Amino acid sequence: MSESNIILPRLAGSEVLILWLVLLSAVVALGYGLYLVRIVLAAPAGAKSLVDVAEAIEEGAMAYLKRQVRTMRWFVLVITIGLFVMYRRVYPGWTLPLGIALAFLMGVSASYGAGFVGMWLAVRGNVRSANAALGSFKNAMELAFKAGGVSGMFTVGLGLLGATIIFLIFQENAMKVLVGFGFGGSLAALFMRVGGGIYTKAADVGGDLVGKVEAGIPEDDPRNAATIADNVGDNVGDCAGMAADVFESYEVTLVAAIILAAYALNDAQFTAMYGAFAGGFALKLIIFALILRAVGVFSSILGIMAVRVPAGSAMRDPMRPINVGYVTSAVTSVIGFFVVNYFYLTDPHTGAPDWRFAFAATLGIVLAVVTLWLTNYFTHPDRGPVTETAWAARTGPATLLLSGMAEGLESSVWALLMIALAIMGAMVIFRGSLALQFYGIALTGLGLLTTTGFILAMDTYGPITDNAHGIFEMGGIHQEEASRTLSWMDAIGNTTKALTKGLAIATAVIAAVSLFRSFIDEAHLGELGVQINMPTVFVGLMIGGAVPFLFSSFAIKAVSRAAYQVVLEVRNQFKLHPGIMEGKEKPDYGRCVDIVTATAQKELLGPGILAVFSPLLVAFGLGAGALGGFLGGTILTGQLLAVFMANTGANWDNAKKKIEDGFLGGKGTEVHKAAVVGDTVGDPFKDTAGPALNPMIKVMNLVAILAAPFTPASISHPTAGRIVVVLLSIALLAIAVAFSKRGSIADEQGSEQRARVAA
Repeated sequence: MSESNIILPRLAGSEVLILWLVLLSAVVALGYGLYLVRIVLAAPAGAKSLVDVAEAIEEGAMAYLKRQVRTMRWFVLVITIGLFVMYRRVYPGWTLPLGIALAFLMGVSASYGAGFVGMWLAVRGNVRSANAALGSFKNAMELAFKAGGVSGMFTVGLGLLGATIIFLIFQENAMKVLVGFGFGGSLAALFMRVGGGIYTKAADVGGDLVGKVEAGIPEDDPRNAATIADNVGDNVGDCAGMAADVFESYEVTLVAAIILAAYALNDAQFTAMYGAFAGGFALKLIIFALILRAVGVFSSILGIMAVRVPAGSAMRDPMRPINVGYVTSAVTSVIGFFVVNYFYLTDPHTGAPDWRFAFAATLGIVLAVVTLWLTNYFTHPDRGPVTETAWAARTGPATLLLSGMAEGLESSVWALLMIALAIMGAMVIFRGSLALQFYGIALTGLGLLTTTGFILAMDTYGPITDNAHGIFEMGGIHQEEASRTLSWMDAIGNTTKALTKGLAIATAVIAAVSLFRSFIDEAHLGELGVQINMPTVFVGLMIGGAVPFLFSSFAIKAVSRAAYQVVLEVRNQFKLHPGIMEGKEKPDYGRCVDIVTATAQKELLGPGILAVFSPLLVAFGLGAGALGGFLGGTILTGQLLAVFMANTGANWDNAKKKIEDGFLGGKGTEVHKAAVVGDTVGDPFKDTAGPALNPMIKVMNLVAILAAPFTPASISHPTAGRIVVVLLSIALLAIAVAFSKRGSIADEQGSEQRARVAA
């Protein structure tokens, strides 16, 4: 039975009331976000020199985001129309096809909205955090985290608001529409992650290579023409990009749980277990997922409120108050799981609470804690892996690179094993029903992201402190204590960003495994399964495993080429305007901003085409079984690559910061120059390709589910429609590859050399 044949009971008065209460919790999240906005904006921005730098960053960030929306709107519009046309063949009438198409558009808008709001306050909170550091560590730390909390609460509020409104409108048919909402959020996150990641890392890599290595000037030195572009990039990549990324993770895990609760009605074991109560209990499982999201609103608020630095305390590890806040949020969430389970999810036969559901959600919290611990171990400046990588810099960049790569490779293995154990744990909890086992896996993902508001606050804290440090340096404020405070907060910000990337990647895998069940049912593969002993399925597996590598190649190549142009631009400005180094002349910051903006926009379409059309090519070219193999390959290699790149990049970055803080001689030494090379190699790993793999995995899974009703079971008897889809997919993928090769450095240099010879 496919999704189109599932009929849930109509919502009773109690379910409708609960939905309205969930909607109210979404409003509470938005309200608390506005409260934090008032607190942050009430803080003084400080000296004019700080404000001038901050305004330049804000102007560049907002201009980029608006340009990105204009670039992608036609692509989004085509997919919206395509979804409506496709689903007119599946559902009778206009309501559901139009609902799916509009939900997709709504998901795109909400994802962009979450990113926009988070970045909007981040570019105002950065200068206020910099100014607060002149007063105390406590003021700077708490203000930066509150500014990050705005992004977290608006992401939670918008996500829960959209899902609940869809449920109130479509009620028993909502699970058919919600997949469009999740797809929209994932696609927007993919664009924002790729575009923002290319922008931020091209400016960062180019600026560091010329400034730190060649010119020997500090990071964020106002004489470096790439500094404004670098600080703008922190916002469009790490604030807007991560907010959209977490938003889609938040939505897709919820969509997976809702779909799987509805699919339980397909399972003979489930219907036998609950008999006449099966339909009503499946509806309760759907509502339970929404209630858990409401619990997360309040646990996130309590966690943000718990991030406090004792009055009068000297500078300390910023991770301590952040850890206290996360523990508060996590413990509150677990208590909420069991309270909701006790009052709402009782066994329909006995009336006693069925605690399995609370335990499955708690398993997600456990996975989050373990993931945070693992990531912290491999990326914290004071832990063994980063210290060893820093020591390796004594013999040059080669040994530093090898050390960091080894740590990143090891970390990806442990991260994968933890996810595997969590999945197996959910299956053990719900042994006896395959449908409930998959629902339990989705609950684990829900549990992991229950504290989304706090997790995103923790992530956005990173770029805010990075910007604050940069604004402080560029503003020419000379106070050693405040500079050390911001530098330490910035270093821990790298760790918090790595932590949240680890959580986002973990949810991508869990959501993908959950959605895989939905794909199997939609593609009618329940009896056959995905048989990798079949040649076509194995080919699909290999193609799926290769796509994350090609995707990463697109992203890293784009950063490399843009960074090359930035290096040449900054070098040229130093050469033609010697007064810049003497502080007598101001560099042209706008040139570097223009370079990275143009490159980021130019490279957006290729990864988007790859994510949407590679599964369609396999589906219509090789059949449903091959598409199942494709998804399995993508999930596995995508997770391993994403964790490897995120943790390796953070390891190299914090090894550099550890050295800059005085370890092994500090700034200006050969050890420091080696560490800068490692940092610049790791930048596109940790902030471009690695995190973008997370939405890519979910986009491909949702495309597979949306395409499954139209996917042939085998490759025999090709139809005209199949041939058209295959040829169109091949043509578009060829265009995507061609896009990735535009602007080749070798071609440009060859043309220049030939022109000089001819002259």
